[in-house]
Amino acid sequence: MSFTGYILALLALMLIYNYKFSNLTLALGVAGAGIAFALQEVIVSMAGFLAILFGNFYKIGDRVKLGGIKGDVVDIGILRTTLMEIGDWVNGDLYNGKMVRVANSFIFKEPVFNYSGDFPFLWDEITIPLKHSSDHQLARQLMLDITTNLVKEFTLETKTQWNKLTDQLYVENAQIDPMVTMAFDENWITFTIRYVVDFKRRRITKDQLYTRILETVNLHQDKLFIASAAFEVTHMNEPAKQ
Repeated sequence: MSFTGYILALLALMLIYNYKFSNLTLALGVAGAGIAFALQEVIVSMAGFLAILFGNFYKIGDRVKLGGIKGDVVDIGILRTTLMEIGDWVNGDLYNGKMVRVANSFIFKEPVFNYSGDFPFLWDEITIPLKHSSDHQLARQLMLDITTNLVKEFTLETKTQWNKLTDQLYVENAQIDPMVTMAFDENWITFTIRYVVDFKRRRITKDQLYTRILETVNLHQDKLFIASAAFEVTHMNEPAKQ
């Protein structure tokens, strides 16, 4: 066979095998796309695991809200984060007994709320309604004294943590000490007590505040009066039959 014949034979083989390889490449591409689509949630969850480890989203022991689920992080796996849920049918930030596993992919889809993280304290508020005839100046001072004494340990530690946070992030120098504000309308005077509290002691702290404030009001029954909604029910006689 002449040199030209060899060249033509080689070209023919290349054309034949190129066609077959093209079909194989196309088939592999389609199969790869199908596998990637089927495993996209797994892939994103694995990426989420790496983001959690290196992105400071949360760690074991933090109290978070993921995908509408609130709870304490008890385990961080490659695909899922396990939470001991709080709330739901239980009032307050208390465990309800459910263990919830949330896909790590949620950190790319929804906001991640971290209730502890770098600042393990929360601001909380309660409201106290008093009648207009109450001594509002006395009430404000008593509520401020009660709150200050109750949360003074939280306040001191919070100031240290907050100073560190303001050095790292651009946030205002918010008031850490307890604060009592007043508003009123045609019904009653409303006092709002704002204070910092450990994120795991919100409910017990509220209970202590309400208890001490109620005891104090009872000691000043001549000057402080708890307000309540009052409804007058009037009985209407049916018209006499003619």
